[in-house]
Amino acid sequence: MSIEVTNISKVYGTQKALNQISFKVNKPEIVGFLGPNGAGKSTMMKILTTYLEATEGEAKVNGHDVNNNTKQVQQSVGYLPEHNPLYLDQYVREYLAFNAQVYGVSKNRINEVIALTGLTPEAHKKIEQLSKGYRQRVGLANALLHNPDVLILDEPTTGLDPNQLVDIRNLIKSIGKEKTVFLSTHIMQEVEAMCDRVIIINKGEIVANKTLKELRDDKEQVVIVEFDYRVEDAFLLKLPKVKSVKNTHDFIYEITFATAEDMRSHVFDFAHDNELKILQLNQKNASLESLFRELTN
Repeated sequence: MSIEVTNISKVYGTQKALNQISFKVNKPEIVGFLGPNGAGKSTMMKILTTYLEATEGEAKVNGHDVNNNTKQVQQSVGYLPEHNPLYLDQYVREYLAFNAQVYGVSKNRINEVIALTGLTPEAHKKIEQLSKGYRQRVGLANALLHNPDVLILDEPTTGLDPNQLVDIRNLIKSIGKEKTVFLSTHIMQEVEAMCDRVIIINKGEIVANKTLKELRDDKEQVVIVEFDYRVEDAFLLKLPKVKSVKNTHDFIYEITFATAEDMRSHVFDFAHDNELKILQLNQKNASLESLFRELTN
């Protein structure tokens, strides 16, 4: 087990940032750690990287206790914090060489992480000359220098343009084929594109810990149907387990059902009973964003 968290709580004064949190992360696996601002994401990540001590509970990384085996944990973890701390006046290679010396790794590893993170064309520049996307690559390269088994990334795609997002996403997906990646983000599309599983935290407590498919199937499904005539929403709302009805265009409707059961047969029966023709009938996944809002409201 790469990450194992058992009943972790963290209290700041009278405020409980984390309340009896428990979860596990396997290797290789990319897990998205989601939650609104102030939910406790960064606090949990700082505990896992030994920057903070929990008030109570136990956390292990690669079998090493974060309180009693801090050095072993730090050797096992590559960490990219939300505010990527870089020495802007240093050159890329100079910065990585400095950290390689701190980690005690071979200088050959510098070339390896530069190639791995796509930094080769920018490696001769000062960090202050780099775009936000390339600065994130430098942070990732630094996190990978000592070849850790676990990567913990706090908001790794914040502030990137669409092209940079795609590049960093592909890089993280590639890394996740061999390593454990535990990342937080507010960009739901990135979670759906990268992650195997999602852990959602709200007010210091876990409200979901499932694969993306399980998370969708447990909550709702959307059926898109096109009739040959307009139908009043009130009639469609009489279908079993209907949550909402939306007329998206002309005679096309999005019907949301509060069940994982395939409800297309019920829509077909409705059309037949009302002498309507169905021109299209499809299922559509509910968006992770809507599920996130539902779980954190």
